[in-house]
Amino acid sequence: MQFLIAMKSVNFVILAFALMALASAYDPSPLQDYCVAVNDTKSAIFVNGRFCKDPSVATGDDFTFSGLNIPLDTNNLFGFNATLLSVDNFPGLNTLGIAIARADFAPGGVNPPHTHPRGTELVLVQKGTFYAGFVDSNNTLFGKILHPGDVFVIPIGLIHFQVNIGKTDGVLYVSFNSQNPGLITIANSIFGTNPPIDPYALARAFQLDVNAVKQLQAKFSSTN
Repeated sequence: MQFLIAMKSVNFVILAFALMALASAYDPSPLQDYCVAVNDTKSAIFVNGRFCKDPSVATGDDFTFSGLNIPLDTNNLFGFNATLLSVDNFPGLNTLGIAIARADFAPGGVNPPHTHPRGTELVLVQKGTFYAGFVDSNNTLFGKILHPGDVFVIPIGLIHFQVNIGKTDGVLYVSFNSQNPGLITIANSIFGTNPPIDPYALARAFQLDVNAVKQLQAKFSSTN
C-alpha cells in the first residue's frame, strides 16, 4: 500500500512538472539541427507548425537573407516603417526561436503602442535619438532616451512604443526570442476591428463621447 501511495505521489509530481512546462512554453525547443520551412507537403515533415525541407537538400541560401540594410519608406501617417524577418519570410528561422526586424523612423516618427504576445523584444539603436518605453501590469511606465549603441529590452507581452525624438532619420534593429512573435497594435485592435466593437462600450471604457468613438472607428478601419 505504501508503495502504491509513493508511486501515485511520484506520478503527481511528474504530471505537475509536465503541466508547468506546457504552460510556460511558447516556442518549442528544436529536436533536430534545423528545420527549414517549406510549403511542399509531399516531400517534407511537419514540425512546429511548418513543414520541413529534407535536410539533405538544404543549402546556405536557406539560412541567408539580404536587404536588411536598405532604408524603408517612412512617408506615412506615423513616419515609421519596419521589415520583420520571421519564419514567414525567412524559412531558415523555423524552430530556432528567434526573429529580427529593421525599423526606420522619420524625424518625429513613432512606432505606436503595441505588444508582441509571443516574444520578448531587444532594441538596438543604430542611428538617431529615441524615446522608448513599456508599461507593466501595474501601469508603471519604464521609459528611456536612447542613443546609437544603446540597447533596451521589452518583456514579453507588455505594451511598448518608440519615438524618434531627434532631428534626423533614425534606425532601430530589433530581435525577438520567437520565430513569430506576433503583433497587436493597440489603437487598431480597439478601433479598427471587423466588425466594430460597440461604440457605447468603448465610449464608457475610454470616457469619450460616442460620436468621438465612431470617428475613431471610421479612421482606423480605413487604415487597415
